[in-house]
Amino acid sequence: MNTLKSVLLSAFVLLFSQFGYAQKAPAAKAKGPATEQLQVKTSAVCDMCKARLEKAMAYEKGVQEAHLDVASQVLTVAYRPDKTTPDALRTAVQRTGYDADTQVAEPRAYDRLPDCCKKTNSVHPGTGH
Repeated sequence: MNTLKSVLLSAFVLLFSQFGYAQKAPAAKAKGPATEQLQVKTSAVCDMCKARLEKAMAYEKGVQEAHLDVASQVLTVAYRPDKTTPDALRTAVQRTGYDADTQVAEPRAYDRLPDCCKKTNSVHPGTGH
């Protein structure tokens, strides 16, 4: 009888000791720096420019979101400052063929833009490259 009690007690202890090893919820990861916003005045002039710039920004490291307001020519970029810098984002705009604030677009990239996206197009008076 004692051996039966010992076996049952051992089985009971083994069964309930497994609950002590249940998986615990992983600790919440510390979030990195908050997302920051950058506004860049561009030379973009049309909806094709909008699509081109927003797509180019999507490929940049650290960019969470990009939106170009064509009327004001302002590109607003939400980015993670631990992944990129405002200067790197302005350089990306230049490499796409557009001016970024006071920095002029890269000439080769500008030359590859469709005619409707160029500032010298007669559709866009008052601008010049």
